Amino acid sequence: MTWPTVLLLVVVAAAGFLRWRRPAWYWLTFGVTLAVLRVLVRYGSVMDACGLTVPPSRWRLTLARMTNRPAPESRAPRILRVRPTRTGMVLRLKLRPGQDAFDVAAASDRLRHSFGMHGVTSRELRSGVVEIRMTGYDVLKQVQMPAKADTRPMRVPVALREDGSVHYRDYRAVPHGLTLGATESGKSVYQRNLVAGLAPQHVALVGIDCKQGVELFPLARRFSALADNPDTALELLEALVSHMGDVYQLIRAEQRVSVAVPDAEIAADIWDLPEDLRPVPVVVLVDEVAELALFASKEEEKRRDRIITALVRLAQLGRAAGIYLEICGQRFGSELGKGITMLRAQLTGRTAHRVNDETSANMAFGDIAPDAVLAAIQIPAETRGLAIAGDSTGGWHRIRAPHTSLRHAVNTCNKHAERTPELPALAAFRPSVAALPSARVPLSKAAPATA
Repeated sequence: MTWPTVLLLVVVAAAGFLRWRRPAWYWLTFGVTLAVLRVLVRYGSVMDACGLTVPPSRWRLTLARMTNRPAPESRAPRILRVRPTRTGMVLRLKLRPGQDAFDVAAASDRLRHSFGMHGVTSRELRSGVVEIRMTGYDVLKQVQMPAKADTRPMRVPVALREDGSVHYRDYRAVPHGLTLGATESGKSVYQRNLVAGLAPQHVALVGIDCKQGVELFPLARRFSALADNPDTALELLEALVSHMGDVYQLIRAEQRVSVAVPDAEIAADIWDLPEDLRPVPVVVLVDEVAELALFASKEEEKRRDRIITALVRLAQLGRAAGIYLEICGQRFGSELGKGITMLRAQLTGRTAHRVNDETSANMAFGDIAPDAVLAAIQIPAETRGLAIAGDSTGGWHRIRAPHTSLRHAVNTCNKHAERTPELPALAAFRPSVAALPSARVPLSKAAPATA
């Protein structure tokens, strides 16, 4: 056996091992080159088989008859650019006259099989130009976020989409969000990624965790206010409503509305104010919204109505004041009482992990993306962290957040603890971060041992 044959066998064995154990490495070393060649060689025949070609124009047929040449073939969309990526490739096409972007979207599954890719999605960039994103392997099986992300103020990367792109939570574009997920669905990990992404930014974090604070209180050093029971949550939300009124008074005082003031200098929200006067934005994280809506007595019902009213007011009016809501829960349905559907209407961003019933999925996507409802209820139990993300535009994506341990999130919050702003309106709810002695409380009452 000659040395070229041995070298070839070693390369083939290495490629097979990488494809089995390290699909991302295989794609970067071998897969991307083979895929680009496969797409370029098969392009014309695949487009013809998928019905993405148009017959030749009349003038070309006339010219062929006049010159006694064979009739020209049907034409496929013209390739403008082929760009390999770390998870696949991006193909930009110029459509022919008579073609539509919907035709390409409808043929996505056939293109996936024909080009031998793991996934194919398409979107229209502008009139006549379509971008096809292909993934070479299952990027959601083992999520690896890119080393560099396009971070901006109030915009953090929280997950990876199935097409290989980064899913961002942009509060200035989508002010309020709803995150649903059953127990062990990955909702808490998604929330940790969100807090860890916001920790380095100039933002005040406010948490409401009615599970006695077991989810959010370990991150207390980066929170400006925390509540661990419905009574404290009511006081905190009403303090936020009062803070919102103070911010609006500041904006009103700085508007300086007159015919001599340019439009760009008229303040309509906190982001139009000068930086030295701009109040710090606030992100409110509600860990379990159902605990705020449940009641068992008349007094608790009154408290519940005040809590939901405060949440609805913050959702309707808080954006301009720099107050953003992130509502999380295992269950979200109309049976939680009046005001819940009104609150849902203000929550533009929707994220649903695995849910236990179709009603919760309908509450998340039924009014914006009915197709996403079926995708949400089909998430298997063994794929923790897999979720469906959508917004009011009707589009939706499969996403999965990278696994972030509670220890990692705590370390991140502690590292940026000095960035925690102090809000006078919420000073009474500032969590105590002093080290507490460990106390072991027995879970059951047992008789003392006797000699």
